[in-house]
This record gives sequence, C-alpha cells and structure tokens, in this order.
Amino acid sequence: MIKLIASDMDGTLLNDKMQISDGNAAAIRRAQQAGIEFMVATGRGLSEAQPLVQAHGLKTAFITLNGARVFDTDGQLTVDEPLPEAMVALTLETLQARGLYFELVTNQGIYSDSRVRRIQNVADVLVRLNPDTSYKIAVALAAARLELMEINYVDDYNALVAQKDVEVMKVIAFSQQGQKALAEPQQVLAKSGELIITSSAVNNIEINSRKAQKGLALNAYAAKKGLTLENCMAIGDNLNDESMITMAKYGVAMGNALPKIKALAQWTTAINTKDGVGMAIDKAIALNAAEKAE
Repeated sequence: MIKLIASDMDGTLLNDKMQISDGNAAAIRRAQQAGIEFMVATGRGLSEAQPLVQAHGLKTAFITLNGARVFDTDGQLTVDEPLPEAMVALTLETLQARGLYFELVTNQGIYSDSRVRRIQNVADVLVRLNPDTSYKIAVALAAARLELMEINYVDDYNALVAQKDVEVMKVIAFSQQGQKALAEPQQVLAKSGELIITSSAVNNIEINSRKAQKGLALNAYAAKKGLTLENCMAIGDNLNDESMITMAKYGVAMGNALPKIKALAQWTTAINTKDGVGMAIDKAIALNAAEKAE
C-alpha cells in the first residue's frame, strides 16, 4: 500500500513557468484525501520551495537541499546533514582553482560572491526553459527576479565558512560549458569518498555530504511515520533524484527525465508541463484501491 509520495520540484512538480499547476495541486489534494501523504523532495532550500506549495493552500513535508535537511509538515527540522568542515575546504579549493562560479547554501541562507555571474546563470536557465526568449531579455528578467533578493553577497567564501555559526549544507557549481567542464572537478571531489555529487541541470553539479541524499532522507522520514520504503513512491527527472527513485518501491520517471532515470524507474509518466506528477498520483490511488479490493 502506498502511504507516502515524494516528488522532485524543478522539471517534475513545477511547469515551465516554475509553478505548481492547478492540475498537480488538485491531484495532491486527492492523494491527501485518500490517506496518502505527499512531500516535496528538492535541491532547493525551504525558503525557495515552501512558498510554491503554499500558493495553492497546501501543506506538506519537505526534503530540501538534496536530503541535507528534512522538515515535517509543521516545519520542524528532522534531518540535518551539513558538509564536514574538511570537505568544505576541499570543495572551495577545488572549485576556486578552476575559476568556476559556485554558490554556498548554508544554515544562514544562500551566498554568492558575484551578482553578475549569479544573474548570468539565472538568465541561462530562463533561456533553456523558454527558447523563444532572447538572452538580453532573460538577463533583464533574471535581474528582476525575487530570488536574487534572497541571495547574500560576500567577497570571501573562506571568511564566511570560518564563522562558527555557519554550516554549509550544499555547494552548487555552474559552467556555461556544461558537464564537460564540470566532470574533472567532480572526479577530484568524488575521490574523497565523503561527498555525493549530483546534478539538477545540464550546467551544474551539486555537492553534498554523502549522508545527504534524497533516498536516505525519504527512508528516514518514512521511518518516523512508521513506514518503510515499500510504502513509498518517488517521482523525479534528474540525477539528484536517482537515490530515491531506486530506493522507493515505486520509482517514477518524468516524461522529460534523463534516459538514465527512465531506465531506473518502474514506469514513466507524462512530462512536467502535462501534469505528469498528477498522473503518477492518480496511479498510486488506483493501485491502492486495487489492493484493497483484493
């Protein structure tokens, strides 16, 4: 019996306008009414993810920062897995030596050391999501985005992480050249054995503690509910969804998912702009109804 559904956000629950559609929101309500808990599992922080859910009057639990932090439906922190200090130092050294732009996601907020490069990266995302938008217009839109106002800007990352009250939960590095430019530093960092390196887009890598994975976080949250992964469905599209799709009994890939994710999943639903999450939810409800009938 499916009791818990975990869904990724970007490229999964969110459409091309970076919103939860009315159709997906209605399906979440149907799941809740059928006794299935729905939770979000995202690389985003809580402050970025929660307003998108609350916009529909919904209340859910959240796996955030790829599993580094988990919050229950009351907003209470239940899992906290920051990067070890030595791994923060290694990551900064590795990325800085290669001139890569990266951001630090911490317990104190998100930090950038370049507003210009931050805007460029957001503009790149907007152009990929909306190919008809010119890069010039994308830059203007990026500069005006509310999320840019939520970024803290610093001159020196090393001075920031030296502060005793700052914990780095995730590092996200970008390159306009894509994964080819990011593959070498990824290999260097992976050799430590203490890091998990995934990706949520063609132009980034996301670096977490090896203990911070969506699948591990889903397992921990389910256990607190008296459930096992046998009671879970996981829905996603990208490499940072791999662990939960393989660990949950019911792994679902989006129609727009990477081929690797589709190969790992039990089945593939519709694309994110066609309410693929809603369709997967309705299938879960139908599976439960069939099991009860038996």
